[in-house]
This record gives sequence, structure tokens and C-alpha cells, in this order.
Amino acid sequence: MNLLLAGLGASLGAMLRYFFTNYGKKHWEKIGNKYSNLPFPTLFINLTGAFTLGFIFGIGVPPFFYALVGTGVLGGYTTFSTLNTELVSLFHDRDYRIFILYALTSYLGGLFLVYVGFYLGKLF
Repeated sequence: MNLLLAGLGASLGAMLRYFFTNYGKKHWEKIGNKYSNLPFPTLFINLTGAFTLGFIFGIGVPPFFYALVGTGVLGGYTTFSTLNTELVSLFHDRDYRIFILYALTSYLGGLFLVYVGFYLGKLF
């Protein structure tokens, strides 16, 4: 049953990622391109996913809910592969300043937000 829940959740997460990626490319990339080549949609998706995963882990949800939301929705929503592809592209384009900023913001920001989400989840 958890396998089915994870699969259903993943399809929902992928649809959310698709929505935020396309919305972000239309509306946020203008802001991003004005100041840098920072891929805001992927950054937003991964950071909000990290926070949410920390939160649900912190509140101690039952295994079926974790399979649906933690493994499923957030597994389909967040995107480690796109993050790394964008990092390779920034490095290849010799945009080292944005490469470092994006890598640090993504990885350290993700760790920080997992902790914040976990801490806030423990308060519930």
C-alpha cells in the first residue's frame, strides 16, 4: 500500500514542480536575469521541499503519510538532477560567481531549512 501511496504522491509532486517551474520561468526569471543567471524556480522548489520534508519529519507523521508526502510528493517535487545540471551549465558558461552562490544557497540553504522545518515540526 505504501508503494502505491508513494507513486500517487510522486505524480502530484511532479505536477507541482512542473507548475512552479513554468510559472517561475515566466515571472521570476525576469527578476533573476536582471541581476544574475540564478535559476530561481529550481532554487524555490528545492528549498521549499527541504523545509516541508523537515517539518513532516519533525511532527512525526505515520508511515503511510510519510510514504505519500515525504517520499512521494516531495520526491516528485524536488529535483536534485536539475539542480546539478544547472550547476554544470553555470560552470561551463564560466559564471563562477553564480555557480558558487547557487551551490551554497541550494545545499546549505536546504540543510538549514530542513533543520528549521524539523524544529518547527517538533513544536506541534
